[in-house]
Amino acid sequence: MSNEAMKLSSGTDVPVTAQEIFVQVRAIVPLLRENSERIEQKRQLPVAVVNLLRNSGVFRAAMPMTWGGPEMDSMQQTELIETIATGDVSAAWCSMIGMDSGIYSGFLAQDIARKLYPRLDMANSGWIHPQGRADRVAGGFNVSGNWRFGSGISHCDVLVAGCLVFNGGVPEADPVSGAPGHWRVIVAVPDDFQIADTWHTTGLAGSGSQDYSAQQLFIPEENSFSFTKPYRLGPLHSAPDAILRKMSGVPLGMARACLDYVRGLTPHRQDRESKTPWVHDMRVQSALARAEMELAAARASVYASLKSQWERLAAAQTFSIDDRVSPALARYNAFKTCRNIVRSMYDLVGGASVYRKSPMDRWLRDAETMCQHAVAQDSILQLAGNVLVGGESASPFF
Repeated sequence: MSNEAMKLSSGTDVPVTAQEIFVQVRAIVPLLRENSERIEQKRQLPVAVVNLLRNSGVFRAAMPMTWGGPEMDSMQQTELIETIATGDVSAAWCSMIGMDSGIYSGFLAQDIARKLYPRLDMANSGWIHPQGRADRVAGGFNVSGNWRFGSGISHCDVLVAGCLVFNGGVPEADPVSGAPGHWRVIVAVPDDFQIADTWHTTGLAGSGSQDYSAQQLFIPEENSFSFTKPYRLGPLHSAPDAILRKMSGVPLGMARACLDYVRGLTPHRQDRESKTPWVHDMRVQSALARAEMELAAARASVYASLKSQWERLAAAQTFSIDDRVSPALARYNAFKTCRNIVRSMYDLVGGASVYRKSPMDRWLRDAETMCQHAVAQDSILQLAGNVLVGGESASPFF
């Protein structure tokens, strides 16, 4: 890492306001880009890169103003992740997960939250899907399970895990909604778990999304939460999908970086067969224009749906059917559209794309891997479509 990067990574004056964080993050984008190959080779974020993000205020993005945090809204969080992704996609993915600290802290009793998150710049990691089992005992739970996709687990300060609660060997119903299955997320630290080096993947290699497990780990009940019972008011906590809203920033930033890269190649290339300079090649012109159009449309849909959702939540307004599904559909579309953009640019660049040192190769593999996440699966269309025709949602997130 360059001397400039080392200087930034060792800084002590962490930005406080949202505006200051954005200024700092824009400054580190070239440094993240410079270290992309190293990030991928290590299969996790190097310590210096983690420090760049931490000292830029990334992990405190959603921390509440009452604690001294910037409490960015969902649109700002998405834009922050989008900016980071123009530098490095794995760094953006870890940042997206890491800044969940501020969101999760709002679902805990606030005295407990301050104990679990004593500093604003603490990074979160963990898999909230109820893959584990929490057996109720005096004062809390004995937790056992195996969880996957612990993105950023090598540098996280807090590690969460989703569980279903059992009482006397019988599954509990949710105490607030009465629905079958009491889903709780336990909040612990990495040392409480066994971490397995499983992250050998097609893309997002630098996210270090390892598996982790526990057997009969005691967790006090107050160190766990349910998305049905927020303790902090406001749009970041009145709907459980807040942790998903910023995800679109990753593919949007990746596609932006890819397009900028290919446009930068244009003055220096010509078609191998026709010898037509790219700047005069109608095929290249059309491909770039189409990609820019598709990216602009996908991006506009993401931010418009987030803004509408935020305003309705802030005003405690009832959601229409369309309101309920539009953020999820915009997010799904962003992932799929941005993957298609990267694929089209990969084909446009041709043979030069296939080399591992090419950012085109990394973007393609990252795009394919991120589209395997649950938010980008075709089941989202079925779930949303069911709601659109008057059915009940099978997802807790819309």
